[in-house]
Amino acid sequence: MSSTGVGESIGAQAAHARALAVLRIRGRAVAAAVLPAAVAVVLFAGDATGHMRGAGWDVARTVVLVVAVVVALLAGAVAAVIARARPALSPTVELAERAAPDLYRLVRELAERLDVPAPSALALTPDCDSWLEDRTHRRLSPGPRARVPESPVLVIGSPFLWWMRVAELRALLAPVVAGTVSAAQPDIAAARRFVRGLDAALAVAAGPPPGLIRPLGPLAPLRGLALGFVGRVAGLLLRGCRGHAVEMERGVAAAASERAQAVDYGLRIVAQEQVGLAYAGWDRLLTRVALPAWRMGRWPSRLDAGVVSALTELSRRDRLAEGFTSRLGERPACDLLEEPGAVDEAASLLAARLFHGGPAAPGPDWSPIDWRAYPDEVVDRKWRTEAARLHRVLDDLAGAPPLRPEGPGGSDVPGDTSGGPTLDRVMGHLTGCRPEAADALAAGLSADVARAEARAEARTEQAAAARSGGDGWGPEALPLFPLQPPRTGRDLLADHVTAMVCCAAVDTAGATPGLDWLDGPVLLLHGERCADLGPRVLALTEDGDPGPLRDWLTRVGIRTEKPVRLV
Repeated sequence: MSSTGVGESIGAQAAHARALAVLRIRGRAVAAAVLPAAVAVVLFAGDATGHMRGAGWDVARTVVLVVAVVVALLAGAVAAVIARARPALSPTVELAERAAPDLYRLVRELAERLDVPAPSALALTPDCDSWLEDRTHRRLSPGPRARVPESPVLVIGSPFLWWMRVAELRALLAPVVAGTVSAAQPDIAAARRFVRGLDAALAVAAGPPPGLIRPLGPLAPLRGLALGFVGRVAGLLLRGCRGHAVEMERGVAAAASERAQAVDYGLRIVAQEQVGLAYAGWDRLLTRVALPAWRMGRWPSRLDAGVVSALTELSRRDRLAEGFTSRLGERPACDLLEEPGAVDEAASLLAARLFHGGPAAPGPDWSPIDWRAYPDEVVDRKWRTEAARLHRVLDDLAGAPPLRPEGPGGSDVPGDTSGGPTLDRVMGHLTGCRPEAADALAAGLSADVARAEARAEARTEQAAAARSGGDGWGPEALPLFPLQPPRTGRDLLADHVTAMVCCAAVDTAGATPGLDWLDGPVLLLHGERCADLGPRVLALTEDGDPGPLRDWLTRVGIRTEKPVRLV
């Protein structure tokens, strides 16, 4: 199949038909805009040829001329916004050819085997996905451009490079690269540009970026009305195009998949299995391992290398993934990069910005961290910060009468709510049948965490505002993909009590902070992970029952009456 024979497959035929449907909608919109002008031309031509004369025709000509001018101005404004609006641009790490010559060579050889145009460039995204992205819009690439078709950019998920082998990556990218032939088809390319322009115009109408529309002086209040009209027209056209655009992209995907069947088809099935595994491990790594560091102003600088460890551990634990680690002896796809460490660091920083909203560059409150330092600089610091917050809130609550609930048999429970930073103090506050003690502590922790997060968010927004317009996706959208919903007060209470237990274990029982690739921060006693702490903490925080936790503390030798070191 040649690159010019796009219409040979059923999928390509369907995509082309839907593209023509989109272009017909564009044509109808243009026709509606020029119709009053055409009528005006006919009326004036009739007058010039001696026909259509009289008072009635003169009034009709005047009315139609005014309507034509107004419609032309409105249509011109809509067309100008659609043409000038900057389309949405996926945040990526740009990968120059000198940084990955072997990867570029692999993609070009793949395009040659598929008999399709090669992508114009490569970029990486910190997610488990790959796609083609058109970046030919003049506002995405300022400066003079030749009016010739340009292939789209191939965006590759960075976790794939570290987890997949070279042959697997080639098989996985085959149907994606095959899509460049559809991008080169004039009707499909024109339909895509029209839909992207409408989408960008809607974004401008919702909130135009600085510099798109110059100040209008006294007419500035009219800008909102004008943009509202543009948004309504763009929305109407986009709704009319949406169904055709979706079916067009489905046809493009079907055509690309059909074209790629002859290239590594069997290996692609194996690669797709790796995609599912990569999604699972990547999600656990971000939510359990990276997120605690991001919340503390640290960002792991080797996330993609960490995903290999996370997926290897997942393969060891999950029987469905058994055997996947045997492929690790083959050449990894990251060997196709000249400096994998530098690329990993750039992708890790972008991941922090996308999923957490961190700054775009390192700083005093936003510094990278290596995996070897993670237990001491993240895990231990996280525990002690949370323990300090727990005792700070207890101090704030100390103005109320101290709670001295009775334990089983009528004896007082050890611990004093007004004491120093000891585990006994925390347990004494939570022990008993009065849920208001736990509720008050949880509310205080929630308020303190909210204030800390608000301060961090304000710093991030100030830094982003200083760079507004520099990266194309603006400060208002950070984070683009938040990882977790807000934690409840009881969740925070359990986390902080667990942190206090871990601090006491480290200070009085020789325990150490550790890192589990799938579960994040863990407590290690004699080199073994303490996996049975969570239910005992919940018995205390949810039911006010300290028995299971005290039994465990006694068994492992943790001194609850000893003050712990805080931050």
